[in-house]
Amino acid sequence: MSDPSTAAMPSYHVDAADPQRLRKAIDDVRLGVSRWRLALTLAWLDIRNRYRGSVLGPFWLTLSTGAMLLGLGLLYSTLFNMSLREYLPHLAVSLVIWNAISQMVNDATASLTGSEGIIRQMPLPYTVHALRCVMRNGIIAAHNFPLILVIFLICGHLPGPEALLAIPGFVLIAINSIAAALFLGMLCARFRDIGPIVGSIMQLAFFLTPILWKPRLLGHWEAWMPFNPFYAILETVRGPLVEGGGPPLAWVAAIVYTLLTVVVAAVFFVRFRGRVAFWV
Repeated sequence: MSDPSTAAMPSYHVDAADPQRLRKAIDDVRLGVSRWRLALTLAWLDIRNRYRGSVLGPFWLTLSTGAMLLGLGLLYSTLFNMSLREYLPHLAVSLVIWNAISQMVNDATASLTGSEGIIRQMPLPYTVHALRCVMRNGIIAAHNFPLILVIFLICGHLPGPEALLAIPGFVLIAINSIAAALFLGMLCARFRDIGPIVGSIMQLAFFLTPILWKPRLLGHWEAWMPFNPFYAILETVRGPLVEGGGPPLAWVAAIVYTLLTVVVAAVFFVRFRGRVAFWV
């Protein structure tokens, strides 16, 4: 006769050892995308809580970015011997898009650990937390986009029809952001030291990426710029808005980097998805 205490014990199944983890990972993504309204609501609540009691809220970032554009524009246009009307559109698009990318990457390191309470209490798809992170940063970044329009009007820079190419550029940024939120979120949940390392890498990448300076200043070294993934992704938006479409090689590099990011994130998510609840 079996022991009643033993019979009453629940049977736990470790998902990481399940041969069907691929199917479960796909279901996680599918259910997470279908619950995008929940992710959007949580992202909006995050923003409201972050700026609770503030008069301007996220628009403080708009003011600080505008002041930075004015200061850096005056300084670096003089250092690079460029006219302010030529340099400001480049700087405005570069700085606004870079701030969005940088903040997204840094925030992605805490996309899962920041939702520890929800993960431990509710069986939500992990994709919801990644979408929450991306949408939160997307809403905050949208507060800075009017600065680009203002700079374009002041400098008399009017993009042509090729500006529509910026739309697929934003799509590439969104895909990379979701993949980074899943991959870095899981990686930093397992290894907490990765977060500060990512922050340091982003600071270094800011100076190695043509944001304050233009690629043509490198001379013959400009041909090597597509090896910088941040340049390639940035150029898919900046090129159509400022430079009439951007170099084709940058688009090819951006698509290749996006595919690699998605593949790495997918492999890591399928393999270790079942361990996230134990890591956070």
